[in-house]
Amino acid sequence: MFNSLFGWFERLAEPFPKMPAERPPKGLFAFIWHHTKPVWPLVLLGGILAAAISVAQIVIFSFMGDVVDWLAGRPPENFFQDEFWTLAGMGALIMIVMPILGILHDLLLFQTLAGNYPMIIRWQGHKYLLRQSVSFFSDEFAGRVATKLMQGALGTREVVMKTVDVFAYVAVYFVGAVALMATFDPVLMAPFLVWIGLYFSAMAFFLPRLRKTSEVQANARSEMTGRVVDSYTNIATIKLFAHAGREERYARDAMERFLHSVFPQMRLVTLLNTTLGFLNASLLFSVAALGLWSWSLGTATVGALAVGLGLVMRLEGMSHWVMWELAGLFENLGMAEDAAQMLAKPQEVKDKPNAKPLSVTAGAIHFDDVSFHYGKGEGVIGHLDLDIKPGEKIGLVGRSGAGKSTLVNLLLRFHDVEDGSIRIDGTDIAKVDQESLRAHIGVVTQDTALLHRSVQDNIQYSRPDAAMAEIERAARQAKAIDFINDLSDPTGRTGFEAHVGERGVKLSGGQRQRIAIARVMLKDAPILVLDEATSALDSEVEAAIQDSLDQLMEGKTVIAIAHRLSTISQMDRLVVMDHGAIVEQGAHDELIANNGLYARLWARQSGGFLTLDDATSENAHGVAAQ
Repeated sequence: MFNSLFGWFERLAEPFPKMPAERPPKGLFAFIWHHTKPVWPLVLLGGILAAAISVAQIVIFSFMGDVVDWLAGRPPENFFQDEFWTLAGMGALIMIVMPILGILHDLLLFQTLAGNYPMIIRWQGHKYLLRQSVSFFSDEFAGRVATKLMQGALGTREVVMKTVDVFAYVAVYFVGAVALMATFDPVLMAPFLVWIGLYFSAMAFFLPRLRKTSEVQANARSEMTGRVVDSYTNIATIKLFAHAGREERYARDAMERFLHSVFPQMRLVTLLNTTLGFLNASLLFSVAALGLWSWSLGTATVGALAVGLGLVMRLEGMSHWVMWELAGLFENLGMAEDAAQMLAKPQEVKDKPNAKPLSVTAGAIHFDDVSFHYGKGEGVIGHLDLDIKPGEKIGLVGRSGAGKSTLVNLLLRFHDVEDGSIRIDGTDIAKVDQESLRAHIGVVTQDTALLHRSVQDNIQYSRPDAAMAEIERAARQAKAIDFINDLSDPTGRTGFEAHVGERGVKLSGGQRQRIAIARVMLKDAPILVLDEATSALDSEVEAAIQDSLDQLMEGKTVIAIAHRLSTISQMDRLVVMDHGAIVEQGAHDELIANNGLYARLWARQSGGFLTLDDATSENAHGVAAQ
């Protein structure tokens, strides 16, 4: 029975609404309303229930005053007979109405909103962030982004629910308390009015200051978390360079900044509590003194004094609760605002309205007068023209920093070109859906990162509907089947079910590369990009897998990047780049005969690798993957 009741309330809100992953508004309150729209009727109902509970409590206080007066001035003989219906009504209010209101309020608060509401924010935010550009994540700690998303969801929920729930309850209770005292004795109303005025003056002074410290603290917390996660993510590098002490200092610097954002907040809290204690003591003293004075003059009854002192004691406890709730409100406002600033950032690479899926029939690629400078106005790639025929296999050659990987990143629309256009089979890729574009391009990069999932999941990622037999065939073609069968993880999973660790850390570089190659083989896309695809493989494995790569490239348009020129010397055409421009094109033998840049690079090779005396790092320009 209880599970059915809980389940009904849990299903009142849809945690994963079918809404487009659109950019939320920039302003804090617009951001909050954007995420509250799916549940605002439920939030409003929660506020109404809280107000109703407050009214019921004021009615009970009023009744208790009447009871005191009855006991002080009426004989007991006919008491129950005369007041039966009043007592029965109050009994029903206490035993039936208030528990029902409380249960409904708690079910709505905890079952319907507590879990579903922040999940709506996380879901919408995560969908939007997944569509951010690669450069967005290059500029941020992954841990920092995740922290802001998670904290922002909880902060937004607390801001809305505290505002509606607490303010509805408190506003009704404070107004009701003053009105109740006015009905008993107008003189006793005065201390409550003065107290309320001073109470809200204290809030007006302290809470904005608490909000400022909370904003600083939220940002410092995200920075601290981001640094810690960055250390854990790169633990192998830290150990390789014996820099545990350096990482301690790196994290401690952020932790100290966070700690120094806590101290000012705690000072304000201490001053706030001191002020509140003084106000509450003054209210208790003034109500007791005025009540006794009015009673001595015969203008106030014993019941009025009892109700006044009871309300004081109730308000004393409530005032601390309200102040802490409001302090929490402003702290959560800081977290919500911090998240809003990140989630409201525009997407750098965005599909045009009504973008159509890309259809690849042949695989021709044309770079038409393409320029791209990472927003710097010059450098990287300028006015580049390149035609790649359907099924043609080209090798991109050049020093680091020549623009090879940037050209591939533009083809994948990790960035949009600043001038010119890129067309596949005559269709401008800027006008098509990004996911459909990348669905037609298979990519193997030098820096292969796997998902922290099973081997099967990682290979199947390129084609989720692939059968197990196809996955195994791709692994066999990539010369990965033997080591996969020998894998196991700490939970006892083996083979294709074994998990590979974050970014595939449990595997060697060559093993990760072969799984990545198997993934692309399974995808079987008409356009293939190989960016140092075999750089992590030893010569024996590379030789063994070359036949599979040749088979994979068959019938596809291929762009291959390699510093080891021997791996691409047999391509149909070699395109030599330097400083973002194409300086030579042709087959290997032609370029050697021309005695140009390619011939010099070939001559400098030592053991099949380039000697990069004057190389500059392409990653300095923010390249997504080299």
